[in-house]
Amino acid sequence: MTESLEYPALLRLVEERSAAFRSAVAAAPRLDAPVPSCPEWTVFDLVRHLGTGQRWWAAIVAAGPAEAPPAKEAAEVPRELEALLAWYTESNELLLSALREAGPQRECWTWWSAGVSPANAWGVARRRVHEVLVHTYDAQLAAGAVQPMPVDVAIDGVAEFLDTCNSTPAAWPHEAATIHYHATEGRSWLLTLDGTGAWPAPLTDDAAPASASATGTAEQLLLFVWGRLTLSDLKIEGDQRVFEQLIAWEPEE
Repeated sequence: MTESLEYPALLRLVEERSAAFRSAVAAAPRLDAPVPSCPEWTVFDLVRHLGTGQRWWAAIVAAGPAEAPPAKEAAEVPRELEALLAWYTESNELLLSALREAGPQRECWTWWSAGVSPANAWGVARRRVHEVLVHTYDAQLAAGAVQPMPVDVAIDGVAEFLDTCNSTPAAWPHEAATIHYHATEGRSWLLTLDGTGAWPAPLTDDAAPASASATGTAEQLLLFVWGRLTLSDLKIEGDQRVFEQLIAWEPEE
């Protein structure tokens, strides 16, 4: 598993990034303003999505080990800005309270349980940091005032995405390949794709040449893997088709 932030730092980041998210929402021209990076979504849709997610993961963590997640509650979401932001603040505090109560090692249901990221409260906290981080970017984009991401958080975000979303024992359906990701801030990662699945790891100096590689700032790489930027926004070397295959891949475990 790649290096990451400690649990108390993850909880602080959930709150800090959520404060930035609320500020971006408040700065948007209106709640029905479109979100360019989330086609067909408005700012209201974005807040509802993130707040509902915070509440659902709070319930998941509180439930502890389980074979399936609790049902998502169809809560009424306010459509007036001040009330909506208060609802989101409450949603976020429900998640933080559940995470504080649980502690990092409490196991719980997660959709990534077969991969590298652990199925516990620590894994949930780390995932929610980056969910809020990226959706803050979305909200800032809608408000027309995108702010740089904290570099250390963006670096961990790339690693977390590989650990969680690009980590699976499902067999890669194409020719075996490797992808190297290079952040200009000095961090790099390796993703191996073969019959055993998709497995990420830190990139070492003695690693074999990659089938394909992508270079950009940590923020650019993070936004790329989350689908906010495209291959044309990065420096791509090697076989670009490997990236296209990975983007299109929907593994079944």
